Amino acid sequence: MELDPDAIGLADPVEPAEIDLGGGVREVGVPTPPPRLSPSGAGTFEQCPRRWRHRYVDRLPDPPGEAALAGSFAHRVLELLMQRPPEERTPDAAKKIAREEWPETEAADDFAALGFDDEKSRRFRWRAWQAIEGLWKLEDPGAVDVAATEQDIEAELAGVPFRGIVDRLEREGDGLVVTDYKSGKAPSPRFRRPRLDQVLLYAAAVEADTGEMPVRARLLYLGQRPVGIDVTRKELEVVTEKLADTWAGINTACETDEFEPRTGPLCGWCPYLDRCPEGVKAVEKRNRAAVAAEAAHLAAAG
Repeated sequence: MELDPDAIGLADPVEPAEIDLGGGVREVGVPTPPPRLSPSGAGTFEQCPRRWRHRYVDRLPDPPGEAALAGSFAHRVLELLMQRPPEERTPDAAKKIAREEWPETEAADDFAALGFDDEKSRRFRWRAWQAIEGLWKLEDPGAVDVAATEQDIEAELAGVPFRGIVDRLEREGDGLVVTDYKSGKAPSPRFRRPRLDQVLLYAAAVEADTGEMPVRARLLYLGQRPVGIDVTRKELEVVTEKLADTWAGINTACETDEFEPRTGPLCGWCPYLDRCPEGVKAVEKRNRAAVAAEAAHLAAAG
């Protein structure tokens, strides 16, 4: 089975959790719907309600990995770069910004938790820089008519209190475009459409907030290729209805305190696997199948 790299957190930067967004005190361990729902929170519940509970109700640690932190650093550098005048959006300017921003990232607890030595830290910086530099393979940053960067948008979408942070809003000849940076592997055609739900939700939130419906939404897979979609009323209805279904599921699960696990290939990457007997069984079953397949392959080859 092919795995979607974004689904296991290999591409997205660290996002604020719903529990940190205000809207009243929420007692740890007591199931309560979040004050606002972000794409990451919705995606977590869709992937596995039990994982959602551990993260957003029990507030158990879900530390970002190396790839997510590198993505966050790249996002920060590109945010500051695109705030500069067009003629100053150069690779040299990006390098200067990266040097200035690095001490804050290096001092962060999440980075310290990785336990990197000097060599691993150097490789981390190089990985982040490759993502940053990859922007110039996709576009001329100086030619972008930037309307906003890291736009924090709150809106009600199909009855759902929604919150998202849009990496970039820009103007093209025919209207407003929503752009989101990705530092991980670009998805295969099989997984492209689900990945676009996020930027379509951002487009819906932009329209709700400003009254202007963007004409396009896209993901820039840095150093690889853009993946985009035309924004239409039908597309927005599809993603907001899906969001409403997820919100209803979260509310029902909180009311009943029933968060069933959704086992599958992603269980092996779950930080709460040791708390989930069903997940452990799923991983063990996949491991046994892999061992049996390898044994069969060796037997056939021998």
